[in-house]
Amino acid sequence: MIRKESIENLKNYLDVVDVISQYIDLKKSGANFKACCPFHGEDTPSFVVSPAKQIYHCFGCGVGGDSIKFLMEYEKLSYPEAIEKLASSYNFTLEYENTNEKKLDSKVIEDTKRFFQKNFNSNNSMQEYIKSRGISDFSIEKFEIGYASSSNDTLNFLKSNHYNLNDAIEYGIIDRGENGLYSRFIERVMFPIYTITGKLVGFGGRTVTNHNAKYVNSPQTRFFNKSKLLYGYHLAKERIYKTKQIIVCEGYLDVIMLHQARFNTAVATLGTALTLEHLPLLRRGEPRVILAYDGDKAGLNAAFKASILLGQNGFDGGVVIFENGLDPADMVKDGKIEQLHNIFSNPQDFIPFCIDYIVSQYSLNEPIQKQKALDEANEFLKSLSSLNQDEYKRYLAQKLNIRETLIKTSNTKQRRNEVELVKIDIAELCILKSIIENPNMLDMVLDIVDSTMFEYHKEEFEILLQDLNDNRLNKITLNDRLESYDEERLKNELLVLVHKHYQNRLLAVSFNNDLPFKEKANEIKKIKDKLNLLKKGKLVNNS
Repeated sequence: MIRKESIENLKNYLDVVDVISQYIDLKKSGANFKACCPFHGEDTPSFVVSPAKQIYHCFGCGVGGDSIKFLMEYEKLSYPEAIEKLASSYNFTLEYENTNEKKLDSKVIEDTKRFFQKNFNSNNSMQEYIKSRGISDFSIEKFEIGYASSSNDTLNFLKSNHYNLNDAIEYGIIDRGENGLYSRFIERVMFPIYTITGKLVGFGGRTVTNHNAKYVNSPQTRFFNKSKLLYGYHLAKERIYKTKQIIVCEGYLDVIMLHQARFNTAVATLGTALTLEHLPLLRRGEPRVILAYDGDKAGLNAAFKASILLGQNGFDGGVVIFENGLDPADMVKDGKIEQLHNIFSNPQDFIPFCIDYIVSQYSLNEPIQKQKALDEANEFLKSLSSLNQDEYKRYLAQKLNIRETLIKTSNTKQRRNEVELVKIDIAELCILKSIIENPNMLDMVLDIVDSTMFEYHKEEFEILLQDLNDNRLNKITLNDRLESYDEERLKNELLVLVHKHYQNRLLAVSFNNDLPFKEKANEIKKIKDKLNLLKKGKLVNNS
């Protein structure tokens, strides 16, 4: 947990104008600075940054806050992620509560990356191989492509530079075996892998020999979880948020070549299928998700599973399948850029793709096979929202050439329950789930918030206070899409909730013209005092 005093010192160290001007163009306007708001489209600047108060506010859409809040909103980061990114960007050293936890020196993984890059730049055959794939010098530099030669070379580099070998093991660069230390990457082209905040946490390595494993990634560590990372996301995120689109590929080279062709929203999974753990990352910025997969059996199966996951969880987007052994990288190399534009502009929606895939597995000329196709497709439809069930019943009936009445969807009671759950707030539900799973944190929660601060889920919070085992809370407990926070994260999310509550109250009071002037001024002062206390890291009550 980051020390509160350290966060306050960071806030005092930061200048809101300097932070925001790194993302948008600010122009001086009297004592303040103005710009067109980056959070909603506008032609006339209504986004104001105050260096005196160290805050920003948009008079068009109402967003506002300090440097940390801006980074959270602009880059879709959590509170701790934004703090750590700002600290890293401004070379500010944060202090943590748990001083017993060993802090690893990231210099070892950063310098190893540079060592791999140096190896690549001095190896003509590796450069020729990469360039034969159509990758330019600019892309080589942008994606920091490297080369890991022999195990001894990597070990000698680490030992000769006196790095802590235990740190190198914890980062997954080397490991211990029966015969001692060895490098995990041997004779492989290396692709550094970063978190959303631009922190190097591991590598992907592609073999350049006849090794059975075509790709090898860093092992699971406390920094590297391949099910929560997407290759290239740190480079693509700004375009993803601006264009509201993300292209998910299967391979690193696909990502690099697509970026080279200015498809700058391309990312890739790390040799694993798309999982539930990827969904929070894909949701950032609410982009349209385009799956770009190979047309072979493995690619179609991966696209089907990913489409089920995305369709069931309400994602917008679709699937693009590359036929005849081609992939995005091949098409860029062959100069088929316009064709790629057309392909990505016309993906097949997730749900009809899944129905088509299911039906294609059966011989519809045989009644028994057709029944099996109906049963499987019907089960898939039942896993969707009521609206989508109704929408695609006819599509399935036409596909199977059967009467629509043969397709059974969920009943009226189930649909009514779904409608009741439409208005949700993921952040509030994650807070509730964290309390349900860790009741010992309830006292701490009640020291910070009360039910009035929950905008969408006040009723559930009040139920929770009466009985943590109430059956009405099962829909929260059993929802795999919701995260369960540890104490540090929970406290930070609660503070964000409180801050949002008082910001909303401030706006409501400011625009309430029915209040007498004196009463309005007093109320605004009270709310601002509370916000100032929050800014100083102090808790406030809701009186």
